[in-house]
Amino acid sequence: MKQFMSFVRKEFFHVLRDRKTLFILFGMPVVQILIFGFALTNEVKNSRILIVDQAHDESSKQLIREIEASQYFETENIVADFNQVEKVFKEGKIRVALVIPANFREDLLQNNAASLQLINDASDPNTATTLTNYISSIVLDFQMRNFPGGPKPIQIIPQLRMLYNPQLKGAPNFVPGVMAMVLMLICVMMTAVSIVREKETGTMEVLLVSPFKPLMVIISKAFPYLILSLINVTSILLLSVFVLDLPITGNILLLYAVSTLFIITCLSIGILISVRTDSQQVAMLISLMGMLLPALLFSGFMFPIENMPFPLQIISNIIPAKWYYIMVKAIMIKGLGFSAIWKEASILVAITLVILGISIKNFKIRLA
Repeated sequence: MKQFMSFVRKEFFHVLRDRKTLFILFGMPVVQILIFGFALTNEVKNSRILIVDQAHDESSKQLIREIEASQYFETENIVADFNQVEKVFKEGKIRVALVIPANFREDLLQNNAASLQLINDASDPNTATTLTNYISSIVLDFQMRNFPGGPKPIQIIPQLRMLYNPQLKGAPNFVPGVMAMVLMLICVMMTAVSIVREKETGTMEVLLVSPFKPLMVIISKAFPYLILSLINVTSILLLSVFVLDLPITGNILLLYAVSTLFIITCLSIGILISVRTDSQQVAMLISLMGMLLPALLFSGFMFPIENMPFPLQIISNIIPAKWYYIMVKAIMIKGLGFSAIWKEASILVAITLVILGISIKNFKIRLA
């Protein structure tokens, strides 16, 4: 342990005296969390919708058929029990729920007016607004087609509820995404470059022939970036709460636990890159291009995954940032516990073990 701490202390000193490294470590999160506090709009397709049909009349069935025929929605289920809505939202199976009240057709024919309740997951405000507009258009088209005229115009009035983010702020969507992107870039790039730097300068051979085990040398070089990344998580959360006015509704310890797991995953990727490359330029290029683009494209942070072709949706499952993004939103925005994210956490653990196994195997081959 004394040897391990001496290696860790050496790496800390190396990082702290490098101003460029410090700027990347601590400047990047602050800049990105402020820049990405603004919302981006994206077209949304194939969003899962739960329909609560309490009417079971011809009009409600016709409206459901029109929603199902739309390219924007995939019906997750059609139920009659309103109590299932919150459960399905917590499971992350749907983005929106439509409640058709009892006597829907009778209200239209007798009172010339009927109401629908539309419940949205507003943790992603842009998607929630877009889906609201889509359903409103479908309802209006249904109204014009089936009740075109009469002595008194018929009105169908949707009643909207925005869960988790009623003010439709952009921060609840972008803060988790920025956390995933920043941690992946910093952990992967810094770990890979720091280890490859030792190779280029010839000091890695000196470390490997020391009494310290080679694997512990690698771990000791990655350990400081675990601590520094947790500091970055803290700075992002503080900025979110005090600058972007985004409260943390879930368990803060659970949030740090999944962040630590994701950081370890990213450090494992950095170690894998370091054992497969021999120059800092190559390691940095792979870290930037190989990690930044997947984190942006396949995490669900900027582009909804359900919009993508099916092969790309499959590819997204091997991107660690996707699972971390889902977990952070569930904990930080929705206030859910471990029971809601254990599947994502298990997948991230599996990815980490696979990457670590590959890294160790390749590292041993290089030593031989």
